[in-house]
Amino acid sequence: MTPIDLLAGLSGSQTLAGAPFGADIVALSQLLAERGGTALYVARDEKQAVTAKRIAEYAAPALNTILLPGWDVLPYDRISPTPAVAARRCAALSELALLEADVSGTLIVTPASSFVQRVPPRETLRAASFALRVGQQIEPDALSDYLQINGYARSATVRERGEYAVRGGIVDIYPPTSAEPLRLDFFGDTLEGLRSFDPETQRSTADLKGAAFAPVSEILFNDEVLSDFRERYLTAFGPPSGDTMYEAARASIRRQGVETWLPLFHSHMETLFDYLPDDALFAMAHLSGEAVGERLNQASDYYDARIEAADGDAWAARVLAPDALHVAPAELDQRLGKRRVARFLPGEPTDAQADLGARSGRDFAAERKRPDINIFEAAGSHIKSLHEDGKTVILAAWTGGSAERLANVMEDHGHHGLERCYSLEAAEKAQLAVSELPLEAGFVLGDIAIIAEPDILGDRLAAPRRKRKAANFIAEAAALSRGDLIVHVDHGIGRYEGLKTLDVSGAPHDCLELEYAGGDRIFLPVENIDLISRYGSEDAAGSIDKLGGAGWQARKAKAKKRILEMAAELMAIAAQRELKKADAVDTGEALYEEFAARFPYEETDDQLNAIEDVLADLASGKPMDRLICGDVGFGKTEVALRGAFMAAMTGMQVAVIAPTTLLARQHFQTFSERMSGWPLEVRQLSRMVPAREAS
Repeated sequence: MTPIDLLAGLSGSQTLAGAPFGADIVALSQLLAERGGTALYVARDEKQAVTAKRIAEYAAPALNTILLPGWDVLPYDRISPTPAVAARRCAALSELALLEADVSGTLIVTPASSFVQRVPPRETLRAASFALRVGQQIEPDALSDYLQINGYARSATVRERGEYAVRGGIVDIYPPTSAEPLRLDFFGDTLEGLRSFDPETQRSTADLKGAAFAPVSEILFNDEVLSDFRERYLTAFGPPSGDTMYEAARASIRRQGVETWLPLFHSHMETLFDYLPDDALFAMAHLSGEAVGERLNQASDYYDARIEAADGDAWAARVLAPDALHVAPAELDQRLGKRRVARFLPGEPTDAQADLGARSGRDFAAERKRPDINIFEAAGSHIKSLHEDGKTVILAAWTGGSAERLANVMEDHGHHGLERCYSLEAAEKAQLAVSELPLEAGFVLGDIAIIAEPDILGDRLAAPRRKRKAANFIAEAAALSRGDLIVHVDHGIGRYEGLKTLDVSGAPHDCLELEYAGGDRIFLPVENIDLISRYGSEDAAGSIDKLGGAGWQARKAKAKKRILEMAAELMAIAAQRELKKADAVDTGEALYEEFAARFPYEETDDQLNAIEDVLADLASGKPMDRLICGDVGFGKTEVALRGAFMAAMTGMQVAVIAPTTLLARQHFQTFSERMSGWPLEVRQLSRMVPAREAS
């Protein structure tokens, strides 16, 4: 039975082994492209979801593929999702709300965090959709009201999705569903012109006949919504009592973190189960089920922490229960029990499991460890054997540049005939191809064998640094406003007076006009804009330098002298640290590997590098002097866990210092779970701990 036939014949819930990541997406995409229908692919995380969408577009370019991102904030966070993420999410939800039976096939890809998140009702998003055509009459005020109600942010210059600008009869809008922002040209109440334009250069790129708009926020501010919001707020939390978030929402102001009250702005909440047809196929990536459980546990834990921080008073905390924002585990099981569900596993099938027929590709890790073997010759021999077996061989590179370099390297080692292909169909015709696919590992599915870049190199080739283009210079100049203070590397602080076109050698040339003290001016060509930067001080009075004066050069010399003094101080401190000794920390590789194996996720490259650096510092016999920086959710805690484990197992006492009681509690729970089963005691010290235990 072919993978397509197996997926098409699924009924109820079925575990499909022999489905490594990538192969599952290819089979699912081909099923939808050939036989139509709708499927939802639940990825482990956001990164895997983005990769899955790219693979689907490669395997079936004609397939309608929709990426529904999750919020890029933690549950019950006091900040809102970034505008770009919120816009993309609303665009996807609007497309799903308007989705009808699609015979050509539709694949929705979403991370586990988004799969269990409740969403606004479909009728709300349908009503929030808005379309217009050239020649149509519409009041500009009505358009502005629509944009404000549906979450668009007004700005002077439109550059990001969800922004709009009004300049007389010209209205610029960047809808979340559009590849480029749109420029609407009104004559009175009539839309006379509609063009797309480049957000960097602000120049028009194409004339359009019509456009459709979707909301950029899941919270819509209109009179009816705000009236109902007030009643639901009173029911949930009681009188506002000076709640600034409530007062801002009532004034149609979107304060950071207001999304945690999303159910208060809608008559009811729905789920992705409500958005999709009854015969839709739910495909669960490997470990996505565990990621779903982790997300629900995380939401529950963060809710408890917010309640605890408010001394156990839910009304004082003003947070909604986890079930209001997420699908409860029992409801999730009940909903999935009524659907067709495919749960993918990468390994060999058991007697109780169906076999999708794919297998993990060959990893050249053993060859990489042997200096007497050329890794590219080994890869070439493997490619030759696959090709002789009648398989289409595809080298999957992370970027276009690495694809070109990989092809050149293989060519240098005598492996000729590799073609650059941008779809699976083209690769099958070529039989031997290199494509841009961000796969961590390759696989074999039927007559297709994909060898991923990390299979050969152990890591993806670094993407080349891109040079700044002239278009970017112009975009930066447009970001400056007339009257802004700037700093020229040679002439010091001046005032930007705008762009001016000068006739140079008989040809027009765009220059930035910069004014200095005494009315002196210089005209800086736009291609030399890297010589200036925005002035960082807010004290604008009396700051402009005199052109050709000695003041700026004197300040530069003084700054250079101070930098040299600071460098000397830092070198002295570094030398003192280098001479100091500390106890070396090393518990042995076996114990460490056993502890590291408990980490339920795959480490990122940067995370592994940070862990290796920390362990090397601990084993060096010198005091550690290292700062690990990373955004929320990037794995800093795991780095600390492994360092703390190594130190504690050698008999040292380890203290983990957190900035807040909430973080101390969360780290205590995390460290307790990871250290369980080891001869280590983990205790918590904060204001929430009774004095008897703290002593």
